[in-house]
Amino acid sequence: MSGAQIQTYSALHDVELAAHASAGDRRAFGELVRRHSSGVRGLLRRMGASPAAADDVAQDAFLAAFESVTDYRGEGTFAGWVKRIAARLYLRRLQREKRLAHLAQEAEAEFIPPTDPDAAGRIDLDEAMKGLGEAERICVSMCYGAGLSHAEAADALNLPLGTVKSHVKRGLEKLRARLAPGSGAETEGRRVNG
Repeated sequence: MSGAQIQTYSALHDVELAAHASAGDRRAFGELVRRHSSGVRGLLRRMGASPAAADDVAQDAFLAAFESVTDYRGEGTFAGWVKRIAARLYLRRLQREKRLAHLAQEAEAEFIPPTDPDAAGRIDLDEAMKGLGEAERICVSMCYGAGLSHAEAADALNLPLGTVKSHVKRGLEKLRARLAPGSGAETEGRRVNG
């Protein structure tokens, strides 16, 4: 493949690449994988997947996306579409491992702040997500990371809609409290310096 062809692929919009891929162009799909694989793996990590599991599920998601790329119509972002596929695959994997059986009965988890915030007292989203209970982390990741509606997440998790909404609401409240300016060590630093 010439350098001009590589530049051509990198200049195309995701919808155009998906159209080429649906016509059998594997290189066009390869460009989509290159663009979006780290985002898919990041979502899976936020949902609780180990690095190895995130890699495995991301690979499976892109294979599934390639097999059904003709279904992608460009009505939403390609990234959102493939993240929804990945989230569903990860949930199926959890169900196979019987790890979701207790979600409906799980009580509200206590917020445990991360033990190692960075030097400036700020914390990244991944660290903040670790402070959520499993049910909250999965529900927030599905609704805000994968772009599923509350109803779609409830259906995928086989939970009542109200339960999913509660997990999302509590999870978002905890994230806002943890990530808000003036929380934790950042506030202490301002008092000392200000």
